[in-house]
Amino acid sequence: MSEEYEEVCALVPTRNEAATIADVIDGLFEVGVGHVLVVDGNSADDTAAVAAEHGAEVVQQSGDGKGQAVREGVSLIEASYVLLLDGDGTNPPAQASRLLDPLVAGEAEHVVGDRTADMRPGAMSSFNQIGNRLINRAFHRIHGEDYGDILSGYRAFTAESFDRMFLSAEGFGIETEMAVECSRHNITTRVVPTTYRARPDDSETNLHPISDGARIILTLYSLAKTSNPLFYFGSIGAGFGTLGVALAGYVAYDWLLHGVSHEVIALVAGVSVLFGVQLLMFGLLSDLIVTLHREQTRRIERLNK
Repeated sequence: MSEEYEEVCALVPTRNEAATIADVIDGLFEVGVGHVLVVDGNSADDTAAVAAEHGAEVVQQSGDGKGQAVREGVSLIEASYVLLLDGDGTNPPAQASRLLDPLVAGEAEHVVGDRTADMRPGAMSSFNQIGNRLINRAFHRIHGEDYGDILSGYRAFTAESFDRMFLSAEGFGIETEMAVECSRHNITTRVVPTTYRARPDDSETNLHPISDGARIILTLYSLAKTSNPLFYFGSIGAGFGTLGVALAGYVAYDWLLHGVSHEVIALVAGVSVLFGVQLLMFGLLSDLIVTLHREQTRRIERLNK
């Protein structure tokens, strides 16, 4: 076993992965990972039994969803470093050193495996790839960071940095939350290229592109309240302002050309514009408070170091 990875625990959330979990666990031990923890989401197949046979510690998930499994798993881990990967064989365990080496060397606190660097044929549908690109661009626009592939389930992090995160997502939104928290708390993050392989034919995905994608986008947008309040409140304010201007234009058009007045619509237009301006001002003030808070946090962290 590599002494470098003795303080590493691989966390593998699973649900009906009996066809692939053995290869994943064996591959992790081959690269020198000291401990493998499988959090089984009440699989209907032999996932838990196969994982235990191949030397992993297996615990039954107390709740539902990948997000809850990750939080529960990390709470049980005593190692300094955590390697997170899926149990479906899409994340090659042989590439674990790419993510772990920056942590062990103290160069990063969180490492994201960029699946788009080597996307194998059939690994992700064209529809999912388009959605993935849109979500990553939205993240970059809202939070100002480029983490390559924020939806990647192949990542590594220090236990200390995870403790600084506030995570509440139950399902696949956990990766999005972790990316946002890295940006919010100035967690040193590195992106490394990884391969993303197609699932075996006898392995079924637990991801539902439409519903899970919608939840991820909603999570990304809602978290902007505290990380980029100017964008969050400004976008809502812009929506109300645009509505108010459009209604005012209609009222003016109908009055000038036909002499018809719309007092109620005019009132709604005025309120919408006023509300939009107020939200924009609130966003500016909130952004100022968040910026000052971040500067104070950085000073405190430097003093602690």
